[in-house]
Amino acid sequence: MTTQNPRIATAADVARLLRPVVVGGDILAYSYVRELHRAFGIERTVVLATQDIKMLSSSRFTDYRLEPRIHEPEGLYEALERLAAEQRAAQPGCVLLVLGCDDCHARMLSAGKQRLETAGYTVPYIDFPLLDDITQKRRFYDLCDELDIPYPRTWYFDCGEDGPAELPAGDFPYPLIAKPSNSAQFQDAADTVEGWRKIYEIESPEELAQVWRSIRASKYAGELVLQDFIPGGDDAIRTLTTFSDAAGDVRVVAGGVVCLQDHDPTALGNPLCIMGEREEAIIDCAKRFLAHVGYCGFANFDIKYDKRDGSFRFFEVNTRCGRNTYYMSLGGQNFAELIVREFVLGEPIAYREAYDPYLYCCVPRYVLDRSMENRARLQQALEALRRTPEPYPLHYAPDSFMHNLWARVMHANQIRKFKRFYWDTDGKQLK
Repeated sequence: MTTQNPRIATAADVARLLRPVVVGGDILAYSYVRELHRAFGIERTVVLATQDIKMLSSSRFTDYRLEPRIHEPEGLYEALERLAAEQRAAQPGCVLLVLGCDDCHARMLSAGKQRLETAGYTVPYIDFPLLDDITQKRRFYDLCDELDIPYPRTWYFDCGEDGPAELPAGDFPYPLIAKPSNSAQFQDAADTVEGWRKIYEIESPEELAQVWRSIRASKYAGELVLQDFIPGGDDAIRTLTTFSDAAGDVRVVAGGVVCLQDHDPTALGNPLCIMGEREEAIIDCAKRFLAHVGYCGFANFDIKYDKRDGSFRFFEVNTRCGRNTYYMSLGGQNFAELIVREFVLGEPIAYREAYDPYLYCCVPRYVLDRSMENRARLQQALEALRRTPEPYPLHYAPDSFMHNLWARVMHANQIRKFKRFYWDTDGKQLK
């Protein structure tokens, strides 16, 4: 049962009455801050993080607070309850909205939705039973089978006590991708996994055996998913972001080609450069999936083009905005505005596809020049970059000098990161 908290009557009242609270300290956290200011003129968004992230703490649009326990459920709920009491005491008529930045945040906010709604928050995430269901990769692929959505050839192995001591490592094709069935649970167990990586690129039976031993010895008890490696570089990866209304109908969609992804082992798979490109087959598959499960709010799909048969193979659905969802704003639809309109204002949202030409880019041009092997794609990306007014989500002219200085530092630091994790390893994953 959900608690119906007060809504705001008109968009003109949002800046005065809405109190957004962002949990996390990454690029998405600042994207929320800047887009809430741009859409509604919100001068202060509370940001809760575990450490001082300078580009956020120096922003004139953040009320930045350190909360050391927000990565565990009770710590997060207690911090949010304290904050709600403070905000409502200061302004009794305010409306609270909580937004997460990571899989673990989405999971905790969904699981604690009733408690948080009782505290006064609007929680724009699907109910936990659905979230828990579709974020298990085996269940996601079962639904893909049912809905005729392509996905890679896949094997599953239980990492708990009932799982095998050793895998039949010689029976699989190599290279191979290995990843947890539940990313949030695996992230929670990261400090117990020797050589932890978000995703594993496995090149031999010996490497697979070593990875299996390290995961089996950890506190992660979910499944390990092994998948056929789909050939192609970063520019074979596609991303799709959707926003659905309470009826489960997709109202806004945006997507593109991942020209370059992060190659830091702790962040592998996070797109750092996306060029807008519409693919009807991807949109159709996502709409079928979301309508089938009755989804409301933001979803983000990871997909890869398989040149062997021309299909677009789906890897997973993320039940939240992605780190890069600012690209929807570049495509013509302010993404933070959608959350407020649906969940706070209760306004109908007309269908649109946010594919205005753009390049979302978190790296200097030098990194693109040196890293993108597909030179035709590189030229397309550079042309799109020239036409995009604000390609880098962390740069925002109305913000403080110090914020934009730290944003530039992070931008330039990508050169060092790519040298360490990509150029010096000949494009191989650092292990």
